[in-house]
Amino acid sequence: MKAIALIKTGNAATAFEVREIAKPQPQKGEVLIKVDTFGLNFADVMARKGMYKDAPPLPAILGYDVAGTVDAIGENVSTLKIGDRVTAMTRFGGYAEYAVTNASAVAVIPDNIDNATATALTTQYCTAYYAAAEMVNLHEGDKVLIQAGAGGVGTALIQYAKYKKCEIFATAGSDTKLNYLSSLGVHHPINYATQDFEIEIKNLIGEGKGVDVIFDAVGGKSVKKGFRLLAPGGRIVCYGAADLTNKNLFGKLKAVLDFGLYHPLMLIALSKAIIGINMLHIADDKPSVLNRCLEEVVQLTSQGVFTPTLSKVFNAVDIAAAHEYLEKRKSIGKVVMRWS
Repeated sequence: MKAIALIKTGNAATAFEVREIAKPQPQKGEVLIKVDTFGLNFADVMARKGMYKDAPPLPAILGYDVAGTVDAIGENVSTLKIGDRVTAMTRFGGYAEYAVTNASAVAVIPDNIDNATATALTTQYCTAYYAAAEMVNLHEGDKVLIQAGAGGVGTALIQYAKYKKCEIFATAGSDTKLNYLSSLGVHHPINYATQDFEIEIKNLIGEGKGVDVIFDAVGGKSVKKGFRLLAPGGRIVCYGAADLTNKNLFGKLKAVLDFGLYHPLMLIALSKAIIGINMLHIADDKPSVLNRCLEEVVQLTSQGVFTPTLSKVFNAVDIAAAHEYLEKRKSIGKVVMRWS
C-alpha cells in the first residue's frame, strides 16, 4: 500500500516521501480501515517541524483521523463488521491507504455524512466536545471566548456553544475569517491581528466583569491575557500552542514564559481553573471516554448541531501544499486529504 512518510523535519516541500509499505494487520481489539480520506491537524505541522514530543521517530507516518470502510477485524471486536463506513482516530498512521486502530476509536457513519465531512469528526470535533461538554459543561448564558475560532476545533466549539445558547466571543486574523465567524453565529468577532482581544472584551462586557469559559489553541500571552479576563468560577481550556511555531529558540522560550506562572493557591483565591487537553493521551488511557465522545459527535452531526466546514480537499500526494496551507493559517475549517 502507499503511505506518506515524514522523512525529515523542517520545510514541508522536502519533509515527505510517498512510499510502498506492507499493509498492517489488525491485532486483538483492532480494526483495519481502507482509507478514503484523512485529515490534517495543527499537531501534524508541529510534528513536521520537530516540535511535537509524542510524534514517533523518523521515518514516521503521521495522521490522527481517517474515514473509509472497515477492511478487516481483529479478535474480540463485535461492534463493527467488514464493509462498515466509519470515521476513526488513529494513533498516527493515518497518512496511508490502510490504517489500523483500536475499535473503541471507530464509529459507524450514517449515509447523510460523507467521508470528507466525517474526517473532521474524530480529532477536532471530539476535542471540542470533550472540552465543552465533559471538561467544562457549558450552560445557557455563559460568556465564552474561543481563540482561533475559524479553525476546525474552533468551528466545532462555536457550534456547540451556540447549541447551548451561550454568548460567544471569538477571534480570527482576517476580515474573511471574521465574516465566517459571524455566519456561524458568533456575537462578538474580534480581529486579533488589529485588536487587543483583552481590551475589546473588557469594553464589551464592562470593566470588572469577566467571561466564564475560554478555549485557547494559541498559547503564549493569549493564555495570560485570557486568565485575566476570567470571572470568578471561570475556566480556561488549553488544547494547543500555535504561538510556538515559526519561532527561533529564543522566540519559543519567550512564548513559553508568556503563558505565565500559576500556583494552586492563586487559583483557589481567584476561583479560576486552567485545564489542559491532549486527545491523544485520552485515546491511549481512556478509550471508553473517546468512544463516548465520538458516538455523541456523530449523533450531534446527524442532528445538524455539528456541521463541519471543509476548508479544502487536497489529493493525498499534495501533502506538502496542504501542510503549507494549514501552517500559514489560510484554512477555514478542516483540511482534508483524499486518495484517488
